[in-house]
Amino acid sequence: MEKFYSIWKNTCTCGDGDDFHYKITQGSQKFTSFLNPQTPAQLRPLTVVLHGPAGVGKTTLAKKVMLGWTQDTLPETLHSAFYLSCKELNHKGPCTFAELMSKNWPDWQEAGPEILAQAQKVLIIIDGFDELRVPSGSLIHDICGDWKKRKPVPVLLGSLLKRKMLPKATLLITTRPGALRELRLLLEQPLLLEIEGLLELDRREYFLKHFQDEDQALRAFNSMKSNPALFHMSSAPAVCWVVCTCLKQQMERGEDPAPTCQTTTSLFLRFLCSQFTAAPGSCPSQHLVAPLKALCVLAAEGVWTQTSVFDGEDLGRLGVEESDLRPFLDKNVLQKDRDCGGCYSFIHLSVQQLLAAMFYLLESEEEEDGESHWGDIGDIQKLLSKEERLRNPNLTPVIYFLFGLSNEKRARELEVTFGCRVSMDIKQELLKSKSSGNKPFSSVMAMKEVVYCLYESQDEPLIKEAMVHVKEMSLHLKNKMDIKYSSFCLKHCENLQKISLQVEKGIFLENDTASESDTWVQRSQSEYHTFCLWMDLCSVFSSNKNLKFLDVVQSFLSHSSVRILCGQITRVTCHLQKVVIKNVSPDEAYQDFCLALTGKKTLTHLTLEGSVHSEKMLLLLCETLKHLRCNLHYLRLGSCSDITQQWDNFSLALETNQSLKCLDLMASELLDEGVKLLCATLRHPKCFLQRLSLENCYLTEACCKELSSALIVTQRLTHLCLAKNNLGDGGVKLLCEGLSYPECQLQSLVLCHCNITRDGCKYISKLLQRDSSLTHLDLGFNLIATGLWFLCEALKKPNCNLTYLGLCGCSITSFSCQNIASALTSNWRLETLDLGENNLGMIGITMLFEALKQNNGPLKILRLKMDESSVEIQKLLKEMKDSNPKLTIDCKDSRTSRPSYCDFLS
Repeated sequence: MEKFYSIWKNTCTCGDGDDFHYKITQGSQKFTSFLNPQTPAQLRPLTVVLHGPAGVGKTTLAKKVMLGWTQDTLPETLHSAFYLSCKELNHKGPCTFAELMSKNWPDWQEAGPEILAQAQKVLIIIDGFDELRVPSGSLIHDICGDWKKRKPVPVLLGSLLKRKMLPKATLLITTRPGALRELRLLLEQPLLLEIEGLLELDRREYFLKHFQDEDQALRAFNSMKSNPALFHMSSAPAVCWVVCTCLKQQMERGEDPAPTCQTTTSLFLRFLCSQFTAAPGSCPSQHLVAPLKALCVLAAEGVWTQTSVFDGEDLGRLGVEESDLRPFLDKNVLQKDRDCGGCYSFIHLSVQQLLAAMFYLLESEEEEDGESHWGDIGDIQKLLSKEERLRNPNLTPVIYFLFGLSNEKRARELEVTFGCRVSMDIKQELLKSKSSGNKPFSSVMAMKEVVYCLYESQDEPLIKEAMVHVKEMSLHLKNKMDIKYSSFCLKHCENLQKISLQVEKGIFLENDTASESDTWVQRSQSEYHTFCLWMDLCSVFSSNKNLKFLDVVQSFLSHSSVRILCGQITRVTCHLQKVVIKNVSPDEAYQDFCLALTGKKTLTHLTLEGSVHSEKMLLLLCETLKHLRCNLHYLRLGSCSDITQQWDNFSLALETNQSLKCLDLMASELLDEGVKLLCATLRHPKCFLQRLSLENCYLTEACCKELSSALIVTQRLTHLCLAKNNLGDGGVKLLCEGLSYPECQLQSLVLCHCNITRDGCKYISKLLQRDSSLTHLDLGFNLIATGLWFLCEALKKPNCNLTYLGLCGCSITSFSCQNIASALTSNWRLETLDLGENNLGMIGITMLFEALKQNNGPLKILRLKMDESSVEIQKLLKEMKDSNPKLTIDCKDSRTSRPSYCDFLS
């Protein structure tokens, strides 16, 4: 048992190690209680993976399980446990499986056969899978089941993971999230357990114990908690110790801890500097410059190679002497690794990443040619590269720290403490991506990363410069951290015109039914903090005069959060013109938005889509439309189920309102009966609608007579979308009757997915030959290949006024291309022809191109489905471009490149 206690004691934790060990193992005991040798084998998972970020206690918990596994010392129930550190395995040469295991069990050579025979009693811990440095594919190559055969370590490890070696043994593996995907590919039915580290209560208790003075402890704890990123990181015991150590030193000097906790950079930098602060009045010690530079090189090399443990060979390769590291070893910034003799590791990954960021500040000062000579360490532009950060997620926090250190106040703190010189020239390099043609970094990084970087900098001039080109921001808010950082950056986006918000479930309480009389005091402290952050973010809608467009989609809000947002929208300093509310909860949010937008003179476009079925919401919307200050031009009510029942009020609102020109009722349960009510409204002389979409409103042929009649009477309606309704050929016939009247002024008609066939094409062909007002006709996704001849005949006639014809996905083949080609040589008005999603074949495409070469007509856009990579197609496209340079041939997937059916509405 002594060897297992030795492994347990070597678990490295700063500060109160025993206390941290207890909290981690107690907090996670419910997850690992089944990893007990007394648990029947059939109920015990054979492979368990403990995953979580750096320093949250995965190793501690694994060693605790190992200790518990081996506590039963009765010979007849003897259980064996083996501990394999991937850090150590990186330095081990080829060996047998017996030799691999012999470190923990020197008598393996004798006991091996007995252990192999009772593999179900064996526990093997593979610690730090993410630390493993092996060639790609080596873990699945040359899998071996012979425990006496000498093999490279990756082969032996792969044999364990793939269950070729000791298939009945229990495996317990620890890893960081970055390596989890690769590990899962090697394992069969693993049980994955996420280790979260210290709970909030644990951290609070630790602060109280560390500070002794309760008031100071709680003040420091709340300062840390005010920074969601820092609070999240403090679930790692090492970070918790760093924060306590740093803030306690500050408060003992009578300093306020709040500014230090404002960013993660300021906290970790203050911790680092506080370990080497010179006495008041004395100069910084110059002897720290070289050790600091050496440590930064080591940190940067480790981040780029995804290494956190360094041996003597690493130090020698980088030109670092062990004596250089002594100041940082003495201060616990760097530690001797207890699992791996002669190796070093940083107290926490975040400290390593901070020092890696410092490498660039110091390197840029010292290298005259501006290029790093360190082999594995990439330059700034490589660090900013999206591809590099996808391969190595540990690089992203380095960028955050780099922006944090670009703050002049922090740079001066670094200089004063270590006697080094820090150049601020790096700022401009951070803001431009040379690999993307000197584009602003805000256009080449994800918006979440942009706001995190800028928040860390706390540098207003830098933020304004970085965001000067940003006109649109899409914010996916997943936690309080996202709200806080986004809010900070939004205040400095002076040219911002559009904000898209998506709020994840869990940020706001779902059952927030607080009344107006409730006070903030009655709310929990956490909820109060969230609302403060949200209020700060929402204030941008009333403070930024250029902000015109708000898009809230797929969002889980609460009554109070909606009212906070609406409160900012109602202010006279809010100049929003377009508002989209789509799939937002709670349902009552739609009512609040309608109320807030009533009388908003700047508002011209409004979309309400999702759970839009509240009678009260529709009544409020009607009041909005009837308001004297209403200037709404476009209204979309998507998936509205109650509109027919409220049609009297809605019709009156449409007759009263003189600004509304476009109405989109897509996916609303209008039905044929509802259309009859709508047509009565369209006939009213005070109805000013010009564009109408009834896409997917559950309509049939039965409503087409009413629609046809209304089209004759109303001379204002110019655009009508009836896509995704089962109108059939009979419905088309009735519509064409109304469209044939000279009084009808309809210009655009969308009949996609309307179950139209050959007969429908006949009716349309006759209409087009009668000097119809139609210029835009979309018949996409109807089986009309056999009726295409009739449409082509109409195109040949001089009375056909079509400039756009959509035939996407109409099952057209090469057999029909001769008719289309003939029509193109005769037509002098058609500007756009959409034949996407039709298999025309090489023969059909060639026919069309030959016709277009003969007639250099008005066609400007031709959409086709074809393989641009084909040599023959490339040749045809070049010939076509040479003969008709004005023609654009769009070969992209029509499902993504073609406009929406109802784009003409907006």
